[in-house]
Amino acid sequence: MSTGLELKNVTMRFGGLTAVGDLSAGIGPGDLVGLIGPNGAGKTTVFNAITGVYTPTEGEVVFNGQVLNGKKPNQISQSGIARTFQNIRLFKGMTVYDNIRVSLTSRSKYKATGSVLRSGGFYREEDVVENRIAELLEIFKLNEMSDEMATSLPYGDQRRLEIVRALATDPKLLLLDEPAAGMNPAEKQNLMKLIQYLREQFKIAILLIEHDMKLVMGICERVMVLDYGCKIAEGTPQDISSNPRVIEAYLGEVTE
Repeated sequence: MSTGLELKNVTMRFGGLTAVGDLSAGIGPGDLVGLIGPNGAGKTTVFNAITGVYTPTEGEVVFNGQVLNGKKPNQISQSGIARTFQNIRLFKGMTVYDNIRVSLTSRSKYKATGSVLRSGGFYREEDVVENRIAELLEIFKLNEMSDEMATSLPYGDQRRLEIVRALATDPKLLLLDEPAAGMNPAEKQNLMKLIQYLREQFKIAILLIEHDMKLVMGICERVMVLDYGCKIAEGTPQDISSNPRVIEAYLGEVTE
């Protein structure tokens, strides 16, 4: 059985528009890969096809040998894929603590019946949840903010919390959609360190969409480039930064 993520000739059409065309790619265990391209190139559509927001018009999305086509987002999350969004989607009206708790309890084995009966298994799992929340708060230095409303945090901390919430589902693959959007230079430096830390300490693969080329070229081992929904290049950051087709389609725009 193959491991990791495989996109096999994935095409995504909306009416007469082809948002992603015949895309094949692979993300192996522990990989750190960037997905770049101009606005409208189809990057977020790829994420949506992977996570069940869309079902590919053609082709297959395969994760650890399991075809994901047609599965719901919660089923795909349970299979080991988590994501963040370009626009932060924290639960409004909830604390930092409760935002993390919701992600953990979404994978609970003890649903309504266990909660009502308060079985021994329910209490054991509650202890596991509490310990895991405390561990994540400690690792990511959110302890002192645990009782604050999530949306009241500084922007960089909100981004960090969204990543922590995704990690709470215990993924094997983490998809980050423009994690540096809206960050200042210092926050971007901290984000780069955080992404590297996640891969090394949590032993997960990471695929990230990002427009900040310094960040992408600074941390990614491999970069894929989309233009008009098609992959036009793939390689090391050095290969991509010197690729004439990429420079014409994208890099020339951001280095003016």
